[in-house]
Amino acid sequence: MSDEELAKDLGPLAALTIGVGTMIGAGIFVLPGTAVLRAGPLAALTFVLGGMIAIFTALSASELGTAMPKSGGAYFYINKALGPLFGSISGWANWLGLAFASAFYMYGLGEYVNTLVGASALSVGPIFFEAAQVIGLVGALLFIAINYLGAKETGGLQIVIVLMLLGILGLFTVVGLLNADIESLRPLAPPGAMGEVLPVTAIVFVSYLGFVQITSVAEEIKDPGRNLPRAVIGSVVLVTVVYGLFLLVLLAAVPNELVSGNDTAVVDAAQLLFAQYSIFGFELGVVGWGLLLFGGLLATASSANASILSSSRINFAMGREKIVTPDLNEIHERFGTPYRSIAVTGGLILVFLIGGNLELLATAGSVLHLVVYGLLNLALIVMREAEPPGYDPDFEVPLYPLVPVIGAITSFALIVYIEPRVIALSAGLVAFATLWYFGYARNHVESRGVLASWILDRSEEIPDLAVSAATSVQPEGDDYRVMVPLSNPATQKHLITLAAAIANQRNGTVVAVNIANVPDQTSLEAARDRGAYDAARDLLERSQADAETLGVEVETHVVLSHRSFEEIFDAARTFGADITVMGWGEDPHGSPGRAESALDELAYDLPCDFLVYRDRGYDPSRILVPTAGGPASDLSAAVARTLRSEFDSTVTLLHVADDEVAGRVFIEEWAEAHELADAELRIETGDVEAAIERAAKDSTMLVIGATERGLLSRLVRGSLVLDVLYDVDCSVLLAERKHERGLRERLFGSSTGDSRRDAGGGD
Repeated sequence: MSDEELAKDLGPLAALTIGVGTMIGAGIFVLPGTAVLRAGPLAALTFVLGGMIAIFTALSASELGTAMPKSGGAYFYINKALGPLFGSISGWANWLGLAFASAFYMYGLGEYVNTLVGASALSVGPIFFEAAQVIGLVGALLFIAINYLGAKETGGLQIVIVLMLLGILGLFTVVGLLNADIESLRPLAPPGAMGEVLPVTAIVFVSYLGFVQITSVAEEIKDPGRNLPRAVIGSVVLVTVVYGLFLLVLLAAVPNELVSGNDTAVVDAAQLLFAQYSIFGFELGVVGWGLLLFGGLLATASSANASILSSSRINFAMGREKIVTPDLNEIHERFGTPYRSIAVTGGLILVFLIGGNLELLATAGSVLHLVVYGLLNLALIVMREAEPPGYDPDFEVPLYPLVPVIGAITSFALIVYIEPRVIALSAGLVAFATLWYFGYARNHVESRGVLASWILDRSEEIPDLAVSAATSVQPEGDDYRVMVPLSNPATQKHLITLAAAIANQRNGTVVAVNIANVPDQTSLEAARDRGAYDAARDLLERSQADAETLGVEVETHVVLSHRSFEEIFDAARTFGADITVMGWGEDPHGSPGRAESALDELAYDLPCDFLVYRDRGYDPSRILVPTAGGPASDLSAAVARTLRSEFDSTVTLLHVADDEVAGRVFIEEWAEAHELADAELRIETGDVEAAIERAAKDSTMLVIGATERGLLSRLVRGSLVLDVLYDVDCSVLLAERKHERGLRERLFGSSTGDSRRDAGGGD
């Protein structure tokens, strides 16, 4: 089943109940005991404060959700806006945070079931399981199976659970109000309670994870532009009101000692309150106990159910964006669900249940989501400021940028009040996500994010440090980048055409750079004021139009520099080039009339592959590739294949050997290995330079590997390859592989025999 076939299964009520059902469970039925133990009657304030912090992120999530209703929710928005590095961090944090929260909910479910049935603890070898853990493990397996069966079944179940739950809570609230005593709330702030408000808010914030999870199933919501904001914002407002009112009634109606530290406090409170009433002589205490016990089961179950649903969809979205393996995206033929994602998520929940306790699971879930919520607010700011094409939300955040700024600050600030060991655990997970990106995801993901594009498009206006930082974390998957340094309007079209052909074959991007040389006596700022920047832009705009005509994506950058040729290498590093296509001729890029000075620099330290083009008319119809093996001739072969595919070129391979029979064996094997078996093969003996010159008479373009000789070898003995390049009549492409050399290699070269390698001669 495709992504589109997953869509539009959830109606507005189902979407709302995903948020409400996730949040309402832990907040009312599990955490009040912990909150009252530390903050007394101010516990009600901690829940309301958590809702106030959440509403800022809910507004940001609503705008992003209506602009990009995609599976993955907060992860998808952060990945799209801030780029795949932050996408990896937010994806793992959101996914693992929900897995921690799901384990917490199932642990709470176990506490309530244990109250009902009085289960026993269990020992398996050296491992001891509390009764609540054992029950939670069984419940987790049940809800993992429910999610495995599909979103429709899950959404329908949520509606039933949440409506029943709200009815039970409403009845309890009415009974509580009839027995409320304001004196029970005094002292409102016991000694030390004020200092516990923010730390307790950080703990109970796990109760507010549900609203953003609505956006993680946005692809399955009918009319997301209308229903998604209603569900997201409405769930936060509704749950915050329920939390505040319910806890005030609870604390006003029963002694605080009954609630403090009691994980099933609402059940005991219900039994006490309902016991004051009877029907036909039957005391209703057991009815209240049963109703609230059943409500606790429903609440914790609905939270776990919705969290598993959302976390598996986030994992699915990470696979789709290649942050994790796309194999997780496989859809079940019968149920239409990402069953592998659900299975992996379920496994994590079971592991966390085995190894954690209630408070650890709750706070771990909180801190990871606070990281995500802070980044989500920053993502909104980036999308608003960058205004990328297609960003057209149906709902817009009011009071921008105040709302997302407050949302980001409060989310990150609340982390400070969480227990240090949990912060350390979460920091370790963030570090893992960062290493995961550089170790795995960077080589697979394709999209670099809106922020990086915005920075690189304004590289001439933004500090170099920011540009370098943006480039250094760019993905290295299929986003192949072909840089073209431009300086001569007469040849720029040919260079752009060549670069576009290479980029087109790799589904890549052309990066056109004009390095405007500024005299040492003139400051770069003064040069900008005198119009050097504007003049450089004119050439780039013409180049951009040429490249876009050829159907490739184009970036343009102006670099003002006191250097010229040397700046090309820095630009290749800064803009993340995979290959650079540059020209040479009379005084190219500040080098002398002959190419040796410039190419000596190329020969010792290349940040990427280089193609150096001498233009004698752009005609790739008949290509000559001399080879004797070696890394640079591998690049020559790749270029020849690209041009053949783009322009239907004919390719001739030339090998100069001492023995013609051995030479034919070599060239046939080399052609087969480099996917050029259908090329014309030409074997000659004798002088290599003369053989290349003869063969080039029948060619329109010569593609040749650069010599491996170092600087002193060129100065003392000359350069075989470079000599012949000036004698042929056709255009020449000199190919050089990316490499770094030490001082010895820069001075003396790698070996004395290298003058024949890559140029076509045998060893």
